[in-house]
Amino acid sequence: MRQFLDRWKQAARRLQVEVYAIYLAYRDPRVPLPARIFAACVVGYALSPLDLIPDFIPILGYLDDLVIIPLGVWLALKMIPANVAAECRAKSEEVLRQGKPVNRAAAAAIIAIWLLLAALILLFLYHLWS
Repeated sequence: MRQFLDRWKQAARRLQVEVYAIYLAYRDPRVPLPARIFAACVVGYALSPLDLIPDFIPILGYLDDLVIIPLGVWLALKMIPANVAAECRAKSEEVLRQGKPVNRAAAAAIIAIWLLLAALILLFLYHLWS
């Protein structure tokens, strides 16, 4: 059981490195615009405090953490030029070794986007039922 937990911790650590590498690649001008947009969406979703499927729903709640985020990371890395991805991955490992980076502006932007989406849904439902 200990080996199983150690493998999961290593996989989670690798995913954390990859997500931060994608964040760094998103900011790199050598990455094509479609890849940058997709990378921003993947990083935003991965770092968002809200999930597509809430975690309190049994089994399905962790679907995004186990399937959607790794799939998004994989696709984003396929879209990013290999040399840029390698540079960003190395920089990501270095930064994460020093401690988790904190970006309050990004957190505020993610929360603002979720609040805006919630407001738009409520507005739509209000107009639908009135």
